[in-house]
Amino acid sequence: MDSTETSKARAGEGSETERFVRLADRFIRVANTANAKNPATDIHMAFLYGAARYNAFVAKNVMEVADHEAFVTEMAAAYTEMLRNHLADPNV
Repeated sequence: MDSTETSKARAGEGSETERFVRLADRFIRVANTANAKNPATDIHMAFLYGAARYNAFVAKNVMEVADHEAFVTEMAAAYTEMLRNHLADPNV
């Protein structure tokens, strides 16, 4: 999701995108709340660990992914694209 899609979602346009951004924002609020008592560097690594753990569970038990390495490559590419988009966003 790029910054234009995110802006539209926050503006209430596009119901599926809007739900996605609201869900992501809930995770960000958890991180911001935790940041009151924990260093941001600890939180970002905890989020990476938690995301990896949850995505492994979903891949194995919900999606029943047969090729784990292909899934890892796909997820790493998706994360890389999202991270680059957010780093380029002047509002972050």
